[in-house]
Amino acid sequence: MKTIILLVLFALSALGSGDRGFEVKYRIETPLGDITVELYPDKAPVTAANFMYYANKHLYNGTTFYRVCTPENEADRDVKIEVIQGGDVPEKKSRPPIFLETTRQTTLSHLDGTISMARDEPNSATSSFFICIGDQPELDYGGKRNPDGQGFAAFGRVIEGMDVVRKIQQLKEENQYLTDPVEIIKVKRLKK
Repeated sequence: MKTIILLVLFALSALGSGDRGFEVKYRIETPLGDITVELYPDKAPVTAANFMYYANKHLYNGTTFYRVCTPENEADRDVKIEVIQGGDVPEKKSRPPIFLETTRQTTLSHLDGTISMARDEPNSATSSFFICIGDQPELDYGGKRNPDGQGFAAFGRVIEGMDVVRKIQQLKEENQYLTDPVEIIKVKRLKK
């Protein structure tokens, strides 16, 4: 419990006093168009601070959207989802994994346009994130997409550019991995 409290305090201090209590906006620039996301550091401080760290240090620049889940490539799965995934920063530049802020804790849900952190085990998320296409309740706490039932850490939503997200999702893929990943040219914080 002490470690969790320290992580939350670290995240809040990393955000700065001007980042709490209101939304923080970032633009994700791609060759197919821009995606603007609004983060919720007041509801998901650890996860929002993690994304902001990678973005503010320009570590997402030059990464890609590389994975897509579609009705076609999820047909054999018991629990199907629709997302695009990207932002996989090289391991040598990655921070240690962050604490999993579940949707039960944050009260956020995986709705159409939600941005969330990818993970394997609980407390294993680093840089990779995904964006939901359509409502994805199986990614929330108690959902069945991950066998541990903890869900994923939602921390914001797309406010502009869902057409770009859908365009990326429809690109040619093999086994959920894009044949030609879409470059994330830049992730830039927008002025208030």
